[in-house]
Amino acid sequence: MGGFQHRPVMSREVIELLASVPQGTVVDATVGGGGHARLLLEARPDLQLIGIDRDADAVTAARATLAPFGDRARIVHGGFEDVAAIVHSETGGHSSTSGNSSEGNIMGILFDLGTSSPQLDRPERGFSYWGDAPLDMRMDAAQGLTAEQVVNEYSERDLADLIRRNGEEHFARQIAARIVANRPLHTTADLVDSVKEAVPARSRRRGGHPARRTFQAIRMEVNRELPNLADGLDESVHLLAPGGRVLVLAYHSLEDRIVKERFAKWTGAREQQPPGFPVEPEPRGLVRLLTRKAVRPRADEVAENPRARSARLRGVEKLPTSAGS
Repeated sequence: MGGFQHRPVMSREVIELLASVPQGTVVDATVGGGGHARLLLEARPDLQLIGIDRDADAVTAARATLAPFGDRARIVHGGFEDVAAIVHSETGGHSSTSGNSSEGNIMGILFDLGTSSPQLDRPERGFSYWGDAPLDMRMDAAQGLTAEQVVNEYSERDLADLIRRNGEEHFARQIAARIVANRPLHTTADLVDSVKEAVPARSRRRGGHPARRTFQAIRMEVNRELPNLADGLDESVHLLAPGGRVLVLAYHSLEDRIVKERFAKWTGAREQQPPGFPVEPEPRGLVRLLTRKAVRPRADEVAENPRARSARLRGVEKLPTSAGS
C-alpha cells in the first residue's frame, strides 16, 4: 500500500452521525487510506460505498484496505469537485432521490479535508516544512501546477495576496518579497529559509513553525482547495436522497467558514435585512443542521493523535420536503 497508513480523525463521531442513515450508498469524497470507509462498512453491512481521492497512492491504499468488502466498495481516482459526475458514472445515473435501487440512493457524503499523515510524512511530496524535498505539494501528481512554479513564477503582489488570504499570515508581504529576492527556489528548505529570513526573530519563537502558514497557503493554491471545496459542497447536497447526510471535517478556519456558510444557506437562513426593506418569504430549506456548532475532537483522541487537534466536524441532513429539488 506504499506505506499509506492514516489514522481517521473523529471516527467515532463520524460513524455515529452516519449510523442511522437509510440503506443506500455513502460517498467518501476523500477516502485516503480507507479508514473511515472501513469502519462505516463494518458498522453498516447494508451500505455500499464509493470512495474518491485525487492522490493515486491513496487510491491504491484504499483499494487494498477495502478489498475484503468486495463490490460493496468502489474506489475512483478523482477530485471531489467532480463528485456529481463520478457518482452518476458509478451508479449508472441512478443517484436521484426518486431511484428505488439502494445503490442509487446517496445517503451520505463525507469530506475529510486537508492533507493526510502519509502525505506529510513522505518528504518527496513536498508538503512538509521539516527536512528538504522538491517543491511539489500536488495531491494529484498528474496535475500541472506545482509549488515550485507558484513561488518562482507568481508576482510578488500575487504571492503576498495568496499567503495572506490562504495562510492568514501577518508577514505575508515580507515573506513574498524575500521569496522573490531569493529566486529561484527549488526545495522546501529554500522556501523555509526565505520565510525565516522574512519573519522577525521574536515571532519565529512562538506559534509553531514559522513556515507553517506559508506552506498551507501555497499547498491550497496548488490544489485549488477552497474553490474545489465550494464546488464539491454545492454538488453534494443535490446528490443526497431524503434522510441522507453531508459531513465535513475541516482543519482550519477558511475551510470551516465555507462549510458553515454553505450549511446555513441550505437551511434557508439568510442575512437580516435592514429596517424598511420589503420582507421576502423565507426560502424553503434543503437540510436541517445536525451540528449547531462545530464538534471538536475528544481530549483522549488529541492525546493519541495530535494532528486531530484542529479538526472541526459539521453535518446536515437532507429534508424530505426537498425531494426532487
